[in-house]
Amino acid sequence: MQLTVKAHFNKQTKDSKKELVQFHVKGEDEKKPEISRLTREVVELEIEGVDQKLTCEFNKSTKDSKKTVLEFIVKGDTSAEQSFNFYKKAGSDVTLNIAESQMSIDEFYDDEGEEREGISYSVDKSGSVNVDQVTIDQVAAADERDEIDQAEDEINDDELF
Repeated sequence: MQLTVKAHFNKQTKDSKKELVQFHVKGEDEKKPEISRLTREVVELEIEGVDQKLTCEFNKSTKDSKKTVLEFIVKGDTSAEQSFNFYKKAGSDVTLNIAESQMSIDEFYDDEGEEREGISYSVDKSGSVNVDQVTIDQVAAADERDEIDQAEDEINDDELF
């Protein structure tokens, strides 16, 4: 689904946790039902006249008697150049293209796009946490076993010729 609206690029803010862009839609475009259908989805934002696109979560849309406000949370790995080119349009009226992305919300918030490996632990009845850690001796022993296995593989390879 794709939506084009005329809007006022109200603001772009960035703090240590997220970057937010906000647009005010006025006039007939406020009544487009696609606005509410795209809310809480991952979308690609494009401003007419700017080459870059931003991948964002369409965070919310709010409507009062004067305007409809659209807020988007920008994906964390967006380059400064992409953001800057959008920021140059802040404070002006723009034609905003909002296209539904193939990315899911989970993928949007997963920085690496892959499941991360964690530390294995257990909690006993008293509430104490037991962390399964490897000692330096266990690492050295594993390295030694790997070296032995590799040497055996080399010997077996030599016997084939």
